[in-house]
Amino acid sequence: MNPRKPPRKKNASAMKMLGAQVATFRRAAGYTQRSLGERVVADEETIASIEQGRRPLKADLAETLDELLDTKGALSVGVANMPAIDQFPLWAEQYVDHEREAISLSSYENQVVPGLLQTEPYARAVFSTRVPAFDEDEIETKTAARIERQEIMHRKIPPTLSFVVWEPVLKSPLGGRKVHIDQLVHLRKCAELPGLTLQFLELDRAAHAGISGPFYLMETPDHQHLAYAESQQGSHWVSDPDRVSIMARKYAMLRSQALTPEESRDLLDELLGEQ
Repeated sequence: MNPRKPPRKKNASAMKMLGAQVATFRRAAGYTQRSLGERVVADEETIASIEQGRRPLKADLAETLDELLDTKGALSVGVANMPAIDQFPLWAEQYVDHEREAISLSSYENQVVPGLLQTEPYARAVFSTRVPAFDEDEIETKTAARIERQEIMHRKIPPTLSFVVWEPVLKSPLGGRKVHIDQLVHLRKCAELPGLTLQFLELDRAAHAGISGPFYLMETPDHQHLAYAESQQGSHWVSDPDRVSIMARKYAMLRSQALTPEESRDLLDELLGEQ
């Protein structure tokens, strides 16, 4: 007898989107969460959890809501086509959308190699260290999505790319010795790409402008300047010109404090020579 298959993991981003649709349809039909719950024999908290994306909408309830709210089967279709695993967290999806079309990208990293410069084994190692742990399917999905993002570097007209990376990132053997060496070799190759600048911020600097952590800057095709910063609990977009200007000035200072691109290539050569 085959072991029972575990329930399919839900896509958190899609659950939030479907929940928002439930809330929109509910309000349009003139129901409160409580009155809708009374009609479908569910408590108010259940309806609230579904609308907030904290609880999945089940197929039988979706069918009932489609009929009650006259949604022409929209909710049932959404449940039936729910993707299994997030490629990107909800808070990163907007960044990835803009990244695909950006004409310039700048990044300061002090934890891991920038995603656009990661090898596949290194990216897999990054996702494998996550706590709480991703399962194997999630790791493979997210690794594939990260590598797919790198296609922007090979566009007919690629974006102008600038990376500043804190030196300890280069010396951290994430994934083991072979993964580490292969990642350094890949960085050395990337450092030769036209339109790409790679600089390293030395560990022994007494002070630098990146104390607050990693962040990203981008320019869209319509010349809008945006900034993006991540933390352990999520991320935030910055589009206000004054705040973007502050982060752009931080990045300019970091570039002046880092090794030059030529010195950075020499550092990679030195590290590879030690292996």
